[in-house]
Amino acid sequence: MLIRTIFIACVLIFTNIAYSLDLELTQGINSAIPIAVNTFGGASDDEAISAIVEHDLGFSGQFRLINMPGNQASIGAWRQAGADTVVKGQVSSLGGGRYEVKYELLDAVQNGQQLLSKTYQINQRQFRSLAHHISDEVYEKLTGTKGIFSTRIAYVLVDHNGRNSRYSLEVADVDGNAPQSLLVSSEPILSPAWSPDGKRIAYVSFEKKRAQVYIVTVATGARQLVTSFPGINSAPAWSPDGSKLAVVLSKTSSPKIYTVDLNNGAMKQLTFGNAIDTEPRYSPDGRFIVFTSGRGGAPQVYRMNVASGEISRVTFVGNYNAKASYTPNMQQLVMLHREDRKFNIAAQDNNGQIALLTSASLDESPSIAPNGRLILYATRAHDKGVLGMVSIDGRIRLKLPSGSGDVQEPAWSPYLG
Repeated sequence: MLIRTIFIACVLIFTNIAYSLDLELTQGINSAIPIAVNTFGGASDDEAISAIVEHDLGFSGQFRLINMPGNQASIGAWRQAGADTVVKGQVSSLGGGRYEVKYELLDAVQNGQQLLSKTYQINQRQFRSLAHHISDEVYEKLTGTKGIFSTRIAYVLVDHNGRNSRYSLEVADVDGNAPQSLLVSSEPILSPAWSPDGKRIAYVSFEKKRAQVYIVTVATGARQLVTSFPGINSAPAWSPDGSKLAVVLSKTSSPKIYTVDLNNGAMKQLTFGNAIDTEPRYSPDGRFIVFTSGRGGAPQVYRMNVASGEISRVTFVGNYNAKASYTPNMQQLVMLHREDRKFNIAAQDNNGQIALLTSASLDESPSIAPNGRLILYATRAHDKGVLGMVSIDGRIRLKLPSGSGDVQEPAWSPYLG
């Protein structure tokens, strides 16, 4: 079973460059903040900004969108319609392809008290990124938590075409739009992992008919080969400072965890023995590596102290726990968890208490948002691979319906500059 974990979701997906995901909120919270987003009046593409902001806030599950005819209604009218806060803005052309965008966040309960007011000058290509940035600012102001709408997601797509399959490593906005194909291959692509600065992605490629670990630069597509030993080369994970990759290699025996210094190529073996060790993930502070191991019989999560090498088991509930990673505040471990033959996403607190976050029969590959509030994961729906999101408390759930092909192996980026 642990070998399945090493190669979990070994086929992933793409059909055409214009393909994008579409987020759909399936469960929000009863205490969602009622908010209205006015159409940004003014120059062309003005409505694109308000539509993106509205979509961002809506899919977060933290907000309930208030709509009514006459989008430029007064604050009093919005309050009467049920809105506690209102986002309104103006887009003005400056000429030469430049625009000025102003927006305000107003407290409708307090008769339009100004909570935020910002002005930006951008070019037309920046409308979408600015809209996500505005969503981040509004989200943080009203929830106290940094927004994630300007982050990106990576995932693998596979298009099954008879005996042939086409694999693609995709990068898209967090809402699934603006997808970019970094790699297209006739062989599997696995385990994308973002660098801490969000500029590179490590992944596993089978393009040479065997496993190799590469790093690709997102902006240019330039690649760097990291490991290409006989046998398994898998599960790359970045150290928090970006100087090392933890990888799984079987170059001398059963799969073990190594680190590779990306500055000089120096390697260090971290785990030993006959058991399979895989899926390493650094803790946010860099002091620990959590990993999956069968050393106790069934796959469970273990933790290594990077400085001392001391290893301890950290999961005991369930007969299968794997692919674990810490939340940014290190208060919980998010992992793949099996009970009653169902694979689900679960969170374990520092007292060892497990909370199931999903309920389908085959959920996998959890990846945590940089603010720790949402988890991106792969699942199955209507006999195809799709992506889902769930909040860390399980109260907010979203699905990302796909077009043709399967969507798997998601990875959430860090905050981007």
